[in-house]
Amino acid sequence: MKCNQLFIILFFTLFFLKGNAQEFKLGKVSVEELQEKNNPTDSATVAAILFEKGAVDFEYNQNDGFIMITEVTTRIKIYKKEGYDWANKAVSYYIGSNAKETVFFSDAITYNLINGKIEKVKLKSDGEFDEKVNKYWGRKKITMPNIKVGSVVEFKYRIRSSRFSELTEWSFQSSIPVNYSEFKTSIPEYFVYNPNIKGFISPKITKENSNKSLSYSYRSEARPGESVGSSSSQEKLEFLETRTVYVAENLPAMKEEAYVNNIANYTTSVSHELSVVKFPNQPYKTLSTDWASVTKTIYDYDDFGPELNKTGYFEEDLKVVIAGLSSPEEKFLAIFNHVKETVKWNDYYGYSCNDGVKKAYKDKTGNVAEINLMLTAMLRYAGLTANPVLVSTRSNGIALFPNRTAFNYVIAAVETPKGLVLLDATDRFSTPNVLPLRALNWVGRLIRNDGTSIEVDLMPKAPSNDVVMMNYEIDINGQVSGKLKRQRTDYNAIIFRGNIKNVKEDVYLEKLENDNNKIEISEYSRTNENDLKFPIVENFSFSSSNFSENIGGAIYINPMLFFAVEQNPFKQENRAYPVDYGFPFIDKYNITIKIPDGYKVETIPTPLLLNMEDNLGGFKFMINTSGNSIQLVLTHQINVPIVVADYYPMLKEFYQKMIEKQNEKIVLKKV
Repeated sequence: MKCNQLFIILFFTLFFLKGNAQEFKLGKVSVEELQEKNNPTDSATVAAILFEKGAVDFEYNQNDGFIMITEVTTRIKIYKKEGYDWANKAVSYYIGSNAKETVFFSDAITYNLINGKIEKVKLKSDGEFDEKVNKYWGRKKITMPNIKVGSVVEFKYRIRSSRFSELTEWSFQSSIPVNYSEFKTSIPEYFVYNPNIKGFISPKITKENSNKSLSYSYRSEARPGESVGSSSSQEKLEFLETRTVYVAENLPAMKEEAYVNNIANYTTSVSHELSVVKFPNQPYKTLSTDWASVTKTIYDYDDFGPELNKTGYFEEDLKVVIAGLSSPEEKFLAIFNHVKETVKWNDYYGYSCNDGVKKAYKDKTGNVAEINLMLTAMLRYAGLTANPVLVSTRSNGIALFPNRTAFNYVIAAVETPKGLVLLDATDRFSTPNVLPLRALNWVGRLIRNDGTSIEVDLMPKAPSNDVVMMNYEIDINGQVSGKLKRQRTDYNAIIFRGNIKNVKEDVYLEKLENDNNKIEISEYSRTNENDLKFPIVENFSFSSSNFSENIGGAIYINPMLFFAVEQNPFKQENRAYPVDYGFPFIDKYNITIKIPDGYKVETIPTPLLLNMEDNLGGFKFMINTSGNSIQLVLTHQINVPIVVADYYPMLKEFYQKMIEKQNEKIVLKKV
């Protein structure tokens, strides 16, 4: 009897579990999924990926050889109107001159629960779009129909490609929660890929080998007097295939935090790059196993190393540019400025030349590689020791693993007795060792003539300054009026110059007024806007009645006015990512305040000195009164470009104390 009861309980338990287990197949949307109002693990999320599965396989045909097929199936739940964008999907594909790709969407359906019944609406042709992004890339997009709060959408897309030097990077995490993520690769033994996993969550990995075969027609060379067709035969080739499955479940949303250069650097993902090709009866072809082989491979590309040796297009111009110059510093600065003034960047990234350095110089426009490889060649012509440096931009992610796609940018470096001088002629406001912010991404790889390489630290060491000198007075009604001078150097200067480029002064001033509590600005001037040897300086007069309060006959005012930071940028309790400022900096404020006649200082903030551990940074707030004026000197200093996550609690507390001090008020009372 007990055995029968146990059997019945076990049967119904298994039946219940089977009936409630989520089906990771398209077309199996459940009523429960449609009824779900909020995500069980993140009630605030606007959408969630219920499952996403990717599979990479290789097909073979006689004409094209191996073709890589990537198939992705996805199901997404929409919880809020703000999540409607998740009902759209865009897939990029290569349309360059050689190995082209194609993308096909299918099984795209929107599900809604209407009066207790599941309603399905299929994607129609008017919801599918194909566009050309540039000469290298196209993009196919779908916009799912009939989206409502509560909808579930699912779709499949398939990419056919002969570009299998790398597999699609698979991200298990997203900016919304992911319930289930699976990536499967089935790779013939002829291709060896290096898998690289990054992120803070480890997927479960299983691997197995199986025997496969393919058929092809073989035609031997015809002997004299023999017809060509008589030697054709059908052959069968057996090979080993390795199947690897990566699975991760219940992944939290990757949320943006302050001072993160690229959230993708810390997102759990797996990438694969081809390292060895070993076809039968052919020698091994090694592509990339370490940084040395990666950089050697890149240097040997026709559109990289050989471009450095092209001559006959700049020599006559350069003789004029460096005439009379003797020191290396004078020469590289003159050549650097010549390239910046002569060839404009066309906004294309890449370490490979498109049309080549000669055409770029002739047409006065080129991509990153054409401009900076041209710069390197000119520096060498002038007798300087110059080499290209491969870089991964901040948007491309940190170059963690040896692979050719780790980099997407190149700059120039000059060796001097004082060390390397890094140059990027794509930005008109860049100066020696002050690169555009996009290129400040940990480390690069310098490649010498022989293809050998060394690691180069790209992160700045010297602080960039932002110095404000402000004098203002307060009248008896709390009206503030004064003058301000602001001076920016190095990275603060290059960022500011870039922000104001092509912006009309009246538009800039309107924004400046609105961004600073609607102050009124007059007598505005700007100096050294294009003279990069000097700091860029702003001067203006200002007035406002928005910075003080009159309570019980006393005037309350924040001495920092519109420069006071009100909220701590670090809101998370804990942080897994480093804090990336991009560059060290010193923000300094020297403020003099004149108090109105008939008033005296009743309350003034107390001075404060904060220093972080290991000399990471500090804060100094010094204030005193003298007669009818108040003098404030405030310094906020960060000494390193990147603060590792271990220091996050200390950094968060440091900012909280600094902000509290900045927002303490002066109280002025009638005499």
